[in-house]
Amino acid sequence: MQEGIPTTTVPGEIERMFEECHGMVFRTAYRITGNAADAEDVLQGVFLRLLRRDRSAEPLENPESYLRRAAVNASLDVVRARQESAGVALEEAPPGPADQRELRDLLRRALATLSPRAAELFALRFFEGYSNPEIARMLGISQVHVAVLLHRTRKQLQKEVRTYLGV
Repeated sequence: MQEGIPTTTVPGEIERMFEECHGMVFRTAYRITGNAADAEDVLQGVFLRLLRRDRSAEPLENPESYLRRAAVNASLDVVRARQESAGVALEEAPPGPADQRELRDLLRRALATLSPRAAELFALRFFEGYSNPEIARMLGISQVHVAVLLHRTRKQLQKEVRTYLGV
């Protein structure tokens, strides 16, 4: 947990959390959605959800981890919604080879088929760059469990990509 991040959710504390963590939430969302506008929407949604959180609920044990996980899950919801909406691109196409854009689109579509937990682990490991031990600490599970889940998730993503490519 970052120092200075409070563990309760009153408006002044949420403002401090926003100041300290908004960049991390935006980057997490952008890596998953591939779209700055969607990442902004996720950022706003995550903090609105935190603001609306029941004051009688238990204080957040690790606010940074909570915000990162909320950003991953909200981003995946955006990708899934885009996938269901015909005629809406999954991302604004940045300059570069079309093959790379297609590959990113394919990966996003495949991620949208995963369970929330599997997608979260994959995003933390391969988009955010956290190590297995770091993820285990964040999520309160063993390193072995993280490794097994990531292995299964990669296999499932490979299967989804092969199905899409007709291989």
